[in-house]
Amino acid sequence: MSNEAAADSALYSTYARADLTFERGEGAWLIATDGRRYLDFMGGIAVNSLGHAHPHLVAALKDQAEKLWHVSNIFQIEGQRRLAARLAAATFADRVFFGNSGAEAIEAAIKTARRYHFVKGRPERYRIITFEGAFHGRTLAAIAAGGQKKYLEGFGPPVAGFDQVPFGDRKAVEAAIGPETAAILVEPIQGEGGIRAFPPEELRWLRALCDEHGLLLVLDEIQTGVGRTGRLFAYEWAGITPDIMAIAKGIGGGFPLGACLATEEAASGMTVGTHGTTFGGNLLAMAVGNAVLDVVLAEGFLERVRTVGVLLKQKLAGIVDAYPAVLEELRGEGLMLGLKCRVPNGEVAAAAREAGLLLVAAGDNVVRLLPALTIEDREVEEAVARLDRALARIARREAAE
Repeated sequence: MSNEAAADSALYSTYARADLTFERGEGAWLIATDGRRYLDFMGGIAVNSLGHAHPHLVAALKDQAEKLWHVSNIFQIEGQRRLAARLAAATFADRVFFGNSGAEAIEAAIKTARRYHFVKGRPERYRIITFEGAFHGRTLAAIAAGGQKKYLEGFGPPVAGFDQVPFGDRKAVEAAIGPETAAILVEPIQGEGGIRAFPPEELRWLRALCDEHGLLLVLDEIQTGVGRTGRLFAYEWAGITPDIMAIAKGIGGGFPLGACLATEEAASGMTVGTHGTTFGGNLLAMAVGNAVLDVVLAEGFLERVRTVGVLLKQKLAGIVDAYPAVLEELRGEGLMLGLKCRVPNGEVAAAAREAGLLLVAAGDNVVRLLPALTIEDREVEEAVARLDRALARIARREAAE
């Protein structure tokens, strides 16, 4: 047993952990305990939006840590009021509820949608339409919404109220709408599902369908949000607005933070006592969340994300062409990209790791590239060079077999 495995012996065995431990990070780089440097194109799975040890985030966290960490949502928390106001000003939303994670944000979104219909005198409307391949978190309600058997198995009857339809099947969506339907829940780009994007016209169609049937459109932008696709939120590419949206990951830049955003109308049922959280919206998280927005909303930042995203996409397109026996397709938008593999995606991720590049596997035999939004052109070049070396080894092995 390795030292790492021995150290993990008291932990739940819910992760197949790589035998690799990091001690510090610098921007797009992670440094292991043995001193080896890795280009981080996992980003904590789209979490480290501004890379590692970003000085503005570090300063904000240190400053708040020396003052006050936690009180309670029983009291006014100025950082919450400020972050909520900034998110509302930058989006469709009027109201914000803060939690600690994406799963909590999704739970709040589900409750908000159901409660909306309840207070409107339609308590029977509680069911939510979701899509095959979706991933919305690991709570009982979230795995029921995702509908994937591998996450549901062994946890008893799935939470009721979710009707799953095939990805991109309009007729199935229409057929699933009934007198108990409350909302449609969708990721603009499925992350865990394999970087599968809903085209802008499809999101526009879902928006119109919800309007036609009096349903709420709920977006899961936990992975796509906070600049990941080159817009502050991915719904902007389609020119629509949702009624409710769950965000997390990038908004905390590595600090646990999630939020549910909603219009005034959609949030009308969430009155005193209907929902709550102990740690959500704590002062440390609010300091970091506001610091993230300072950077992401700065003039030119998102334009730069779009520019470097195009560069990375162009380089990866060349890689796909160069290794047709290993790679099949390039997917995604901005700095949320995926490579569909012809060999097991775990082999590609492992070979890249050996070359000093960190990628993360997804569904549909895809590996994801989710670098910091602050990635430099030279780091894109280096990452693609390392990926090229990794794929060359796989290609040689495939040719020899």
